[in-house]
Amino acid sequence: MNTVVWSRPEHERAGTPLLVMLHGYGTDETRMADLFARLPPEFTCAAPRGPKVIGDDYGWFLLDYFLTHDFADVVTAANSVFGWIDAVKAEHSSVSLLGYSQGMAMASTLLRLRPEAFRAVVGLSGFVLDNELLAMSESFSERPPFFWGRDKEDPVINEAATAHTEEWLHRHTQLTARSYPGMGHAISPAELVDVGAFLRHYVLR
Repeated sequence: MNTVVWSRPEHERAGTPLLVMLHGYGTDETRMADLFARLPPEFTCAAPRGPKVIGDDYGWFLLDYFLTHDFADVVTAANSVFGWIDAVKAEHSSVSLLGYSQGMAMASTLLRLRPEAFRAVVGLSGFVLDNELLAMSESFSERPPFFWGRDKEDPVINEAATAHTEEWLHRHTQLTARSYPGMGHAISPAELVDVGAFLRHYVLR
């Protein structure tokens, strides 16, 4: 990854749990970096920039209104994240993921490809990709802890994507699902309190 924003300087990271924070479509890493101070301070948070240029901003892979995607594009993005994680993970006690919007699709894809690599995953106002090739590659030996936060009236994530996401999460993960009425396609302060409690329970305990 060419650009990564960290929550703490390099000399303070050793032995800390790493939380990789993946931004949404048509934004950048600063959207995630703005949340660092509202997450448990025991974590080292890192916000990489998506590799796909979207106008003046970035994403992980191309998406249209219906959330359709190209599998090769998705795997290329996943491999770029894996390459970066592999270069830094030895310094940390564990690796967890947090993804917002398209970043949740990316986080859940990373989990599907390497389920043993992550301690916990957080998905906010996002979705899990409905992809046959990804489904064929899944091999979960146990259910990883997964926090899914959203507004049930989210105007961005369509009903089909939400239904697939709900079904997939219930089938494959140890799911903590929370809804935040009136939040829209966003991240709320109350939601971040719940995310912090989830991460403390499953990563720090």
